[in-house]
Amino acid sequence: MQQLRDRMSRVGQSYAPHEHRPLGGYVAAMGAFSALAASLATAAKVTGKPVPERPALGDVVLLSLATHKLSRLLAKDAVTSPLRAPFTRYTEPAGAAELNEEVRHDSTLKHGIGELITCPFCLAVWVATGLTGGLVLAPRLTRLAAVTLTATAVSDFLQMGYDVAKHAAEGD
Repeated sequence: MQQLRDRMSRVGQSYAPHEHRPLGGYVAAMGAFSALAASLATAAKVTGKPVPERPALGDVVLLSLATHKLSRLLAKDAVTSPLRAPFTRYTEPAGAAELNEEVRHDSTLKHGIGELITCPFCLAVWVATGLTGGLVLAPRLTRLAAVTLTATAVSDFLQMGYDVAKHAAEGD
């Protein structure tokens, strides 16, 4: 294991000589994602759950909105900051119940995970994979959870739109 860490450090130094890039952390994250995807595929095979040949458009839209909301909730929400705390440090509020955090550099693993969990764009592929797997393995429960997340996302946009309209009406 130490040899792998040393090798990744050397590769990282030649890859980005003027900036620390946590390649070892990225490798660990890719391995974890591969394990997640393989576990979902194995669970579908073992349970005999049919994988749709072509997902319904409604499910794609539902999971897209739910993925957006859950990714932002995990990456930015103040309430989920205890999940990110081992890998990040609080820096400042980011508006609308969101936080800005800086990634810890204690190790390449913490750095890599910190980058992943503070980036809603990066988390989206994980969330979408989990929700898609859930749609195959437990479709009713997954759709119910996705409806909740989607309703929350739509509500967020309505709240922000209302706030903009209110300020415009008040002449702010």
